[in-house]
Amino acid sequence: MNFRDMVEVKICGLTRREDAETAVAAGASYLGVILAPGGKRTISQARAAEVTGGLHARRVGVFVNAGADEAMRAGEAAGLDVLQLHGAEVPETAARLRDAGWTVWKAVHPRDAAEFEQAVRIWDGAVDALLLDGWSPDAPGGTGAQFPWAEVAAVRDSLRGETRLVAAGGLRPDNVARAVHLLRPHVVDVSSGVETAPGVKDPSLIHAFVAAALGGPEPT
Repeated sequence: MNFRDMVEVKICGLTRREDAETAVAAGASYLGVILAPGGKRTISQARAAEVTGGLHARRVGVFVNAGADEAMRAGEAAGLDVLQLHGAEVPETAARLRDAGWTVWKAVHPRDAAEFEQAVRIWDGAVDALLLDGWSPDAPGGTGAQFPWAEVAAVRDSLRGETRLVAAGGLRPDNVARAVHLLRPHVVDVSSGVETAPGVKDPSLIHAFVAAALGGPEPT
């Protein structure tokens, strides 16, 4: 089977119900909300439930350095399916969450192939998915920064077993097909690349992104 036939799409940083509905209608499999405090797209647990509840997609909550108990309480209140750890969390935290029945994604910010391989050594098998985001001094995520795709692609197969790969950071409708071609991710994750302002999604960009990720032409 062509790897592109298996890729899924996550629209993250959702703050409005209409954007979540558009994402599902376009074919996104995951809806992401930011529950870490202080971000441009941060919403409350109650608001997250309103934005994503009842839609035919899996719901992902983004946390930064939250304790396991805090993340689980928030996940239950927001109606989440996946807890995405986007800070300096340790494998023991992920283990507690997985033991409690949660699906856990861990975000890392590799600046070269060596940093990706180091992350694989720490997290492969310890989480359900490793999410690759661009490094930025400004924020843990949502900055539009890219990680070095070609360098990571060269060592992508060091990630083995059941751990899935999620590609994020700087993705847009005009480059996501290339990211899928190079990195063979299980999921592509976009936030700022489909926005007109932080937390405000553009329906045409959402549809274009999903179409390019799932069925766009292979880069030449």
